[in-house]
Amino acid sequence: MARPERPRHHLVEITRARERRERLRTPRAPQHAGTGEHENFSATFAALGRLAYEGARVSASAVDLASGKTLLAIDDRIVLPTASIGKILLLIEVSARITRREFSGYGILDKTPPDAVGDSGIWQHLQAPSLPIADLASLVASTSDNLATNVLLREVGLAAVRSRTESLGLMRTALLDLVRDSRGPDDAPQLSVGSTTELTWLFGALARNEVVDALTSQRVLGWLSLNCDLSMVASAFGLDPLAHRGADHSTLLVNKTGTDAGVRAEAGAVRGSSRSVAYAVSIQFNDDSLAARLRVLEGMRTVGTDLLEYIHQ
Repeated sequence: MARPERPRHHLVEITRARERRERLRTPRAPQHAGTGEHENFSATFAALGRLAYEGARVSASAVDLASGKTLLAIDDRIVLPTASIGKILLLIEVSARITRREFSGYGILDKTPPDAVGDSGIWQHLQAPSLPIADLASLVASTSDNLATNVLLREVGLAAVRSRTESLGLMRTALLDLVRDSRGPDDAPQLSVGSTTELTWLFGALARNEVVDALTSQRVLGWLSLNCDLSMVASAFGLDPLAHRGADHSTLLVNKTGTDAGVRAEAGAVRGSSRSVAYAVSIQFNDDSLAARLRVLEGMRTVGTDLLEYIHQ
């Protein structure tokens, strides 16, 4: 009996996923502060090196979007906790379903008691019991809304997000679970994990409209342009945290951050007056004092300062 043919778009996605896996596996020469290359990142190497010397696990990556040249690669293939950054994968799945009209962005979803969770987000403080799917995606992107995340995950399913992640060729990056106030022994130990090389690739692909298709990519970028958290790498860009959807002093940013106990992570794409860069930084550290946390944030700001200098050269 003849096997049924797979749809053409499915075969195309498989081929693209294989190409992405090969590209991400390709060996690259590591960049070190002593090589003399990319001198505008010497401060980054020094700052992140100090954090690593103090015991933090540090990973960083940056790529020029026009040339594809690797600007920064510090343990960029190791897998670290990325907290809320993994919510990007949920947004991609939601956007893809809207594009394919599997459901409407105007479809209404209710919040239920099992969805309830604290920390980041504003829906938990609002009276509205229901919101449209597209509005929930905007809340996830803008304030990393945990309640909205859980409601969307209940609608699309974690398995679908994992399948979408695999179809993109991502092997070290994943959304592992829904958001929980506390994690027990039977729960995933982290909300999400990722490697900075894959997160850098993902933001570059979004910027090039290559994630699923152009419409899906543009919708995700629109949601991410609402992000209010500019406390890490993006703190160096001088942008208004509440209003930076357009270019400000020739700087245009889309980004997503992740924050948890002992975890600070950010990935994004930033365009300047002369260049554009995709970047990602993840740091896992002993968050036993305010001073330790501030050193991590200062190190991430140093990365942003070097990126700013590069894109405006």
